[in-house]
Amino acid sequence: METTVAQKLEALAKLQSIDSKLDEIIQVRGDLPEEVRDLEDELAGYDARVKRFEAEIVKLEEDINTYKQTAKEAEKLIKKYAEQQKNVRNNREYEAISKEIELQQLEIQVCQKKAKEAAFKIESKNEEITSTKKVLSERKKDLKTKKEELEVITDESKEEETKLIKEREKQAKMIEERLLVSYNKIRANAINGLAVVPVKRDACGGCFNTVPPQRQVDIREKKKIIVCEHCGRIFSHVEMNVSELIKK
Repeated sequence: METTVAQKLEALAKLQSIDSKLDEIIQVRGDLPEEVRDLEDELAGYDARVKRFEAEIVKLEEDINTYKQTAKEAEKLIKKYAEQQKNVRNNREYEAISKEIELQQLEIQVCQKKAKEAAFKIESKNEEITSTKKVLSERKKDLKTKKEELEVITDESKEEETKLIKEREKQAKMIEERLLVSYNKIRANAINGLAVVPVKRDACGGCFNTVPPQRQVDIREKKKIIVCEHCGRIFSHVEMNVSELIKK
């Protein structure tokens, strides 16, 4: 059985009513959900920073061990060359070995310098880790408080919200897909979440722009779906003015 335009508008109006109630529940929570998400992202950033520093410290410690090992190898070579110097046959050989000893001594100095620089970096990064962990601890307390606040508010409306979500799913199934997609799109772009509105006091119930009399007649007839030419919202019906109610 084909659905009439009036039935489609009624189904959309009911869906809008459910969504508006859900919006009210969400509005009570204020900025708490977003604040919780922001804090969680912030904490994840601090955790990543600490892990990065820790990984860099491990690498620096490996570098220090390499420098120390290289210095030890140089010391061994110096001892070896010093023994060889005792058995040289001429000045030329003596000078050649002396050059090798100088090179190894220079290698030791370079290794010691690089090891000190790495140790200084480790100290600096450990300070950064301590500082970051302190902030992390404080922000975790903030997150816990925010989550507890949000949980209290959410628990108060949990039963009603669950009921409304089920009603919404049921109501959405009664609306043809093309119309539902349009409804969701309009609602997503609307600041107040209203996609279906009545005409109130000769104006759009969403953007409050004037709706011409002839257009109001068309809306009342409900022969086709009519949208506001200013904001694109769907008109559900025309509310009677006080003067019209008096006449009745």
